[in-house]
Amino acid sequence: MKTIKKIYLTLILIFLYAPILTLIVLSFNSSKTRAKWGGFSIKWYGSLFKNEDIMQALYTTLLIALLSSLIATIIGLAACIGLRHFNKTSKSIVIGVTNIPMLNADIVTGISLMLLFLSMGLKFGFGTILLSHITFNIPYVILSIMPRMNKLNVHTYEAALDLGANPLYAFFKVVLPDLMPGILSGFLLAFTMSLDDFIITHFTKGAGIDTLSTKIYTEVKKGIKPEMYALSTIIFIAVLILLLLINKPSKDDKDNKQVQVIATI
Repeated sequence: MKTIKKIYLTLILIFLYAPILTLIVLSFNSSKTRAKWGGFSIKWYGSLFKNEDIMQALYTTLLIALLSSLIATIIGLAACIGLRHFNKTSKSIVIGVTNIPMLNADIVTGISLMLLFLSMGLKFGFGTILLSHITFNIPYVILSIMPRMNKLNVHTYEAALDLGANPLYAFFKVVLPDLMPGILSGFLLAFTMSLDDFIITHFTKGAGIDTLSTKIYTEVKKGIKPEMYALSTIIFIAVLILLLLINKPSKDDKDNKQVQVIATI
């Protein structure tokens, strides 16, 4: 039975990662054809960084990801603070409504936002993409911060007020440090989601502006170029690093595990 489980797990890993490994290998192939190995080379990475259109798409992607994740984190944090003061029924309803964008299909969200922007008379471009990314990132931020918010000890905040701190000072010195792991996780998750999005961006972008995902889609329709292998490899590594950072155990988690081990002993 254990052998079957190992074979099953191996097959899953092969199906998931063999195409990505193939793409990474081809990005270092000096030959333009995929059927022939022309030797190890990094010239396609050099060509990639000399391509002004792709570099502009990279700049736009990073700027939108940074701004949208930052704004979504601020809004999500404010929402979590507000939800803290809701009663149980109202809180459940609001969280349920907030989770809908995560459960909804991206194509439905993309079309809905496109129709909303059209009805508002907004010009499609950088602004509409930014608003779209903020919209679908907020639920992920709330999902990351809310568990930390639920663990807060309200008496610590009240003690700071009793000792003479004003509410704003007490929030930044007492509450915010406890929420920081959730805030950072939410920010990194939002940044990753924004960096990786294609469908919603495709429906809300205007002419003359591209993110990396839409640029890759446009280039692939013309014919796959080796530079696209290099670009896809860089994106994969960047997303992988971000995911590792998101899933890195916090100090509190390690302390809890140590406490559990000691308690078990």
